[in-house]
Amino acid sequence: MCSACGRINDKMALNVRARNCRCGAAHDRDMNAALNVLAAGQADNGNDRGARVRPPAMAAPRREAVTHPDAARSTRSVAGLSVP
Repeated sequence: MCSACGRINDKMALNVRARNCRCGAAHDRDMNAALNVLAAGQADNGNDRGARVRPPAMAAPRREAVTHPDAARSTRSVAGLSVP
């Protein structure tokens, strides 16, 4: 597909590294593909209904935010064996 005009061309052999489009644009095959991928990624910026994909951040309930007293104590030694 031409990154300048959007025209879809026929299949090409992989050894063809450059081509000229009917719109007059000259393309390097890899650079043209990179521009097409970039444009497709920028066009897909939401879901199909336009809603927020990720919910807003909120505070955790109090019981989830409390740190357990034993949480700071390591249960593993340096070698990876359990500490008695």
